[in-house]
Amino acid sequence: MEDVAFIGLGTMGLPMATNLLKEGRNVRGFDLSSDATGAFVSAGGVAGESIADTVADAGVVITMLPTTEIVKDTYLNAEGVLCHCRKDALLIDSSTIDVETARELNTAAAEAGNGMLDAPVSGAMAAAQQGSLVFMVGGSQDDFDRAQSVFAGMGRESIYIGSSGMGQATKICNNMLLGVHVAAASEALALGQALGLDLNLLAEVIGKSSGSSWVMSQYCPAPGVVPGAPSSNDYKPGFTNPLIAKDMGIFQQAALSATRPSPMASAALALYRTAIRNGHTQRDFSAMFEFLGGEI
Repeated sequence: MEDVAFIGLGTMGLPMATNLLKEGRNVRGFDLSSDATGAFVSAGGVAGESIADTVADAGVVITMLPTTEIVKDTYLNAEGVLCHCRKDALLIDSSTIDVETARELNTAAAEAGNGMLDAPVSGAMAAAQQGSLVFMVGGSQDDFDRAQSVFAGMGRESIYIGSSGMGQATKICNNMLLGVHVAAASEALALGQALGLDLNLLAEVIGKSSGSSWVMSQYCPAPGVVPGAPSSNDYKPGFTNPLIAKDMGIFQQAALSATRPSPMASAALALYRTAIRNGHTQRDFSAMFEFLGGEI
């Protein structure tokens, strides 16, 4: 098995890297947070002193980072991945970024002699912990084939979408729906509560009816309905409002460049941005239920 460098040991990255350790791989990790790095070392990983040190000997480099700007800087600056990784290393970015940046990084990697995949994930923190993520992958078929054992160590499925950027295109469409579904479910449940409905019973009926969705069954924004959801753990993230707003903003940018309307994304994004302006930044984005008047 190839040695792995893992950059970004946050909410998603730490359990992903830990699952690779459990598989028996040598994993060297890097994160600016000393707490995250400490947790990774406690799980059996080796902490890199810098990005350059972390990637120097790895056959596979994985990044899981919060924003497009951080991803670009991590790969392209003088102390970054492309200047210091092995020329035969396979690069996998599992962050959620815009399509054009994914293609820009793929081109830069090819010029440096590296293969690169954009491989964002679906499944949230629980799936990262359980090793049941789904990877949506863009890049070359050969690089996708090479990455199969790595993906299998972190997820239950990897799906080859097509050329560079297509993994990110798939992810932003998925996350637009996720953002809309959470906002819509929060609105419906908050009203149901106000009308005197038992939320567990309401959720049960919706789950057997035309309003059912993954959000209602796995990520219900009302507390106490789905035991494993962030809402039932004081909205511990998970995925925060700034992150869902970032992803939905990328969707809107893509819709604008493709000259396609995005009215549902616009409405939901406005709600998340309003919540952010009102200080809702640290808890899970499913706390939209509370923001829309739901009692917890």
